[in-house]
This record gives sequence, C-alpha cells and structure tokens, in this order.
Amino acid sequence: MRRPWRSVRSRAALGATVVVAVALVAAGIAVLLVLRTSLTDQAGLQAEVTAQGVASDIALGTSLDQLDLPDADENPVQVVDEDRRVLAVSDDLDAISGAGSPQVEPTTAPTSDDDDDDDHGDDDPGKGQVSGDTPQFTSGAATVDGTTADYRFAAVEATTPTGVTVTVYAGAPLATEQGAVSTVRGAMLVGLPALLVVVAAVTWLVTRRALRPVEGIRREMAAITASEDLGRRVPEPSSYDEVARLARTTNETLAALEASVDRQRRFVADASHELRSPIASLRTQLEVGAAHSELLDVDGAVADTVRLQHLAADLLLLARLDAGERPGRGTVDAEALVREEVSQRRAAGRVPVTVRVQAAGSPQVAGSRGQLARVVGNLLDNAQRHAATAVEVSVREEDGRAVIAVADDGPGVPEAERERIFERFVRLDDARARDEGGAGLGLAIARDVALRHGGTLTVTAGEGVGAVFELRLPLAAQVVGDRGQ
Repeated sequence: MRRPWRSVRSRAALGATVVVAVALVAAGIAVLLVLRTSLTDQAGLQAEVTAQGVASDIALGTSLDQLDLPDADENPVQVVDEDRRVLAVSDDLDAISGAGSPQVEPTTAPTSDDDDDDDHGDDDPGKGQVSGDTPQFTSGAATVDGTTADYRFAAVEATTPTGVTVTVYAGAPLATEQGAVSTVRGAMLVGLPALLVVVAAVTWLVTRRALRPVEGIRREMAAITASEDLGRRVPEPSSYDEVARLARTTNETLAALEASVDRQRRFVADASHELRSPIASLRTQLEVGAAHSELLDVDGAVADTVRLQHLAADLLLLARLDAGERPGRGTVDAEALVREEVSQRRAAGRVPVTVRVQAAGSPQVAGSRGQLARVVGNLLDNAQRHAATAVEVSVREEDGRAVIAVADDGPGVPEAERERIFERFVRLDDARARDEGGAGLGLAIARDVALRHGGTLTVTAGEGVGAVFELRLPLAAQVVGDRGQ
C-alpha cells in the first residue's frame, strides 16, 4: 500500500517546513527581545532625563513643596529621603510600585539645619549637587486617576543645599513598548503559518519537478523488468544534475548487462553447437559398435572422448573465470614454466619449438601455476597449428614485467582480426577441419587468465612472416609491493 507521507516529496516538504519554522521562531523571538530591549532603554532614557531635571531643581535649592513635577500619567515622580519617606510626589498619583516607596502622600521630613537654626538661619546655604553615579533602573506600575499602567523608573540621587540627600524616582510609560511588541508578535503569529504554508507548497512543487525524471526512470526500469527487454533505455534529462548522471549511469549499466546477457547467450549457443558434434560422433560410433562390434572405431571413439573432455574442461575454466575466481598467490618461475611446457607437452609437435631466454635471471611472476601453464600451452598449440617450419619462445624482462613471446612463421593474423581472435568460439580459418582447429576457446582462455593475473596478451606481426603472441605479466616482487601498500 502506498503511503504518500513517506515519499521523498513529502519528507522534503516537511523537513523544509520544520527548518523554516524553527528559524522563523528563533528569529521572531530575537526580534521581539531586541525590540523590547530597545524600547525599554528608550523609556529608561526618558525617565532618566526627567529624574535628572527634578534632581537639578532640588540641588539648586527649590523647596520640595514648590517643585514643578510632570503630570503623573506621563512621567510620575516620587522624591524620597534616605529613610524611604516620601517628600514629594506627582499630583493625581493613586498608587505606585517599583519606586522608592509605595506611599503616594508626602510626609514632613526633618532637614539637616533644624538643630542649627539659631546659628545659621541668616547664612547663604549655597548649592546642592546631583550624584554622578549611574542611575538605577526598575520596572513597576503606577495608577493615575484609576488607570494603572506599566512604567520604567530611573532613580537619581541629589543633595539639597542644606545637605539633605534625597532620591528622585521618575517614570516613563511602557505603553509604546508594549504596543509595539504586541503588534509585532501578532503580525508574526498571523504571518508565520501563512509563510510556512507557502514554504511547504513551494518545496513540494520544486521537489516534485526535480524528481519527475526519477519517476520516469523508475517506470522505465519497471517496464524493462516486466518485459525482460534489455535493449530499452531510461530517459535521460537534458540537465547536468545528479538525476541526469543517474540516468546515464543506469543506461550504461543496462548496456553492460545487455552485452553480458548477449555474451552468455552466444556462449551457451556456441557451447551447445561445439558439444553436439563430438557427442553425436561418439554416439554414432557406439551405436555401430553395438550392432556390429567388428566395425567399432575404438581410436575414433577415444579421440572424440578426449576432444569432448578438453572442451568440457575449457568451458568449466571459462565459467570459473567469469565467476570472478582469483588466481593463487604463488610465485612462478617463467623460464622453468616455459621449458616444462615445451619439453613435456610439445615434444611430439608437428614443428620444432626452441626456447630463448633474454633475461639475466629467470623472471618470477605471481599467480596460479596451473592457469599460467594453460596459457603457455594454448599459445604453443596455436603456434604449432599454424607454423610452417618452426616456433620460437622467448623469455625476457621489460619495463618491470616478465614477457613471454611465442612466435611462428605461419601466415600470420590480419591486422583487422587481431582483437577478434581473442573472442570465444572464433576461428579465422573457416576451411580448417574442426578436429584440427579446436573449438576457438584457447586464445580466449589465455587472454582471460592473463587479465586475471594483471597482465596482457597481444598479437603482432612477426619479422617478415608469421605472428608473435606476447604475454606480459607483472613481476612477483612488484605484485607483493602493491598488495602491501
């Protein structure tokens, strides 16, 4: 059952919406904090200016009952002494909190010159002073004519000309700050959901458009799977993004798979064809022998059996190579391997084989001795089959590799066919008898084994006539060094 919320589009839209929501909420909180702090600081500055003005009047000698205090609803002011007794307060102030005292009625406070009135009553008292310390700020509330509002209070100390220290508390309303914060918060609460809806919709549409080619690739792959037609290809977008690269890689994979399946089909068809001939011949001979024992061709039956055995061994080796069988990690003496193959398996050949060693010491290669012997044997079989008078095998070192070259003086290989002869079941001499020419697997096996050992197998023209097959293999010391890195 398909679940839409588990699709890439849904997850991308949800993820983008969540990320944007978190970012916007964080940004909104930061904006509100900055706005509130800024407006509160402005209110504090206004309160400080008011408090400084009242404190300056007090320092200049203005009596407390003659102070010109601002209106309470704009800038409520309260003057208290060191004992927190209220000395002056703005008119119409019903209640206050956050200032020096919760009292809103002035009380009579003694002055510092009451006791010395007789001695200094006629002297000039001079001027007081306003404290230069940083004002203290507090937040509170004030009730004016029955209306309560929040205020930011600034406290400034002043000394009267007679030496009495008082503290002036002046407030500035926070209504502007609260109104601005409330307006911004409301706008955010309304705009945030709408913005998130837009983000989710845009992300959904963009992701849907971006993934549309992927859906096309999926549908085509499903159709290929259903039809088993590996010749079909997925559509490639004209863009140069990751989806286009995915489509190209998918088509390359389909092409490789199609080629592999085609090779497998040809291999099965060719193997069936090659097996049919010796099996049919062997059956015919056995049936004749069963009916007329005196007519049984034992030598022919044995030859067909041997040929069938060799063909089956070749097919099994190719199957193991196709399955990715790794060669052994032993060390093989190239010169000894060549001499053994020449002496033990080619002594009775149609033409003589000579061995020429051009290296100072016998090159050592890494790999499977049995598989490498099979390569050398197949090359010798091929050379003796086509040579006119002689076959020469040389062993040398060149550019850090061991080179085994098998040369014959036969008709050679046309340049256009020098790669084709390494394909399976390929025989260039169509007029050649099947029994003499083999099944066309020897060179294919030789190249596959060479590649599995990290080497190469190529064919070139000989000097004047013939062909030269060169097997190049990495030296054992180099292979061990590469594995150790």
